[in-house]
Amino acid sequence: MSDGSFPPSPAEDDGGSKRLSWGRLLQRLGELKGLAHRHHDNTDTGSVADMSTCNSESSLFCYPSEETLAAELVATIEESLHGAAQLLGCSRLLVPDSLLDHVGQELVHLAASEPCGLRGALVELCVDRGEPWSPCSVGEIAVVGALVPTFHVTLVLKAGAGGLWPEVRRFFISSRSQQTAARRRRSLRLRSGFTAAKRKLYCSGELLIEECS
Repeated sequence: MSDGSFPPSPAEDDGGSKRLSWGRLLQRLGELKGLAHRHHDNTDTGSVADMSTCNSESSLFCYPSEETLAAELVATIEESLHGAAQLLGCSRLLVPDSLLDHVGQELVHLAASEPCGLRGALVELCVDRGEPWSPCSVGEIAVVGALVPTFHVTLVLKAGAGGLWPEVRRFFISSRSQQTAARRRRSLRLRSGFTAAKRKLYCSGELLIEECS
């Protein structure tokens, strides 16, 4: 029995559903537009997401290349060496560019077979002065501090010009205090050659030692 009112037709129901979906779509577009504006503002101000803020889906694109990591690591090594002059008992430590370039190449080579690459490296710096109490450890560097290291590299950098002078000089110095005083009056220069010793930290394996000249 009809009371004069009619139920909504299927066409009207579909229209309401479509209008509701269209409203949600407009709302979503507005949200995306706001996100785009915020990203643009962050880019203009130089605030770019770093590796620690990347999500799991996009983190692959946030990691720097091995060459970039090596360049940053070499710069840190150079800074550490220059700051170690007092520890080494000299007035100044001279580090040739050829040594730094070679160290960077060797680190990339040693990291090539590692699961995390150079990011998992823990590098210990030592300087061998060719004296009885050498080599001297001058620092340890973790490439990514928040990451558990996967391999350890000891770099033994060699100082002095070589030859017979280091051996002959020992006969003219009678005490360690005199040796320290003599070293403080001169600059110490590193050679271009060094020794790299690599040890894996996630499994038992042989120690890999490479002489780099």
